[in-house]
Amino acid sequence: MIYLDNAATSFPKPESVYKKMDKFMRNKGANPGRGSHKLAVSASREIFSTRELVAKFFNIEDSAEVVFTLNTTDALNLGIKGSLVKGDHVITSSMEHNSVSRPLKHLERKNKIELSIVDCDSKTGELSVVDIEKEIRDETKLIVITHASNVTGTLMPIKEIGELADQHGILFMVDVAQTAGFYPIDVQELKLDLMAFPGHKGLLGPQGTGGLYISRKLKLKSQRQGGTGSNSELIYQPEIIPDKYESGTPNGVGIVGLGAGIDYILEKGIDNLREYELELTEYLLNELVKIPHVNIYGPQDIKKQAPVISINLGEEAASEIGFILDSAFDIGVRTGLHCAPLAHETLGTIEQGTVRISVGSFNTKSDCEALLEAIEEIAKEVD
Repeated sequence: MIYLDNAATSFPKPESVYKKMDKFMRNKGANPGRGSHKLAVSASREIFSTRELVAKFFNIEDSAEVVFTLNTTDALNLGIKGSLVKGDHVITSSMEHNSVSRPLKHLERKNKIELSIVDCDSKTGELSVVDIEKEIRDETKLIVITHASNVTGTLMPIKEIGELADQHGILFMVDVAQTAGFYPIDVQELKLDLMAFPGHKGLLGPQGTGGLYISRKLKLKSQRQGGTGSNSELIYQPEIIPDKYESGTPNGVGIVGLGAGIDYILEKGIDNLREYELELTEYLLNELVKIPHVNIYGPQDIKKQAPVISINLGEEAASEIGFILDSAFDIGVRTGLHCAPLAHETLGTIEQGTVRISVGSFNTKSDCEALLEAIEEIAKEVD
């Protein structure tokens, strides 16, 4: 199969990731932080090493500010629910993934917060900082924004929003699901208080991994209580971080795999990997526009979007196009609403959905050529 669904999960992984995980499972598969024997200690050291690596990668001052989670969704839930109290006001955008929208709507429905959703541009999905500023109130506690839309790849002005939030003393949280591993992200420069990231997308690690950066100035409410391997004499959840937020046996093999993915990025160079993927994305954008019946959503400009493209063919259901690409051409893409219904309402595609194409560092130009040929063939059958 030609795999073009890297916005969901990058595939394949670097060979070094497979090898690292296999070695860990075979040689260091004990329960980290739960024993004093050499296998447990060795496993703990491996996880600590990855925590340090993540901190360095995002310019996080203290690795204890890195909390490992199940995925970005888990991290967003911890950051959102852990930082808000009844009466708080939150600002977000209409291009968010459900991982942001649903926790916020859940709290709003429970009458715990007030929520403002800022509309983005109906053609490009772009967000105006001015529109964000208009929604700020005395009660505004948090601004939470995606770095790039998972539907159109649209990059959001998080640097400017970070400065705005800092000026007003508002917490700023960013979902970097579509940008971590593609773009350099410096939590200090961007003035981030909270940042949720996946391990299994651009960071090239396995599924079931992710994390949340929590600024040392914050004390979030823990969302899960239990064994931490530390302060076991306490009947209540310990306050020491990151233990406070990491109850239960960690995904050791996944975490070391994430570390191997980051090592690969550092070896190859994040700028080199990004430029390659954007080169393929630009090639697709330039060629797709030439095919009859193809509608392209988003900026259509690699300076303004991550390597994610959403299209439709006439009025055909996106799911039907995806089925044909899979069954007739052995090409894997993502179709439907991509867990982002508000984004599709913004773009006017809520009924049709879109066909999402997302290249990765292991795709080639020939993969893109095969996709274009397939879409040309399908477009001939579209009225």
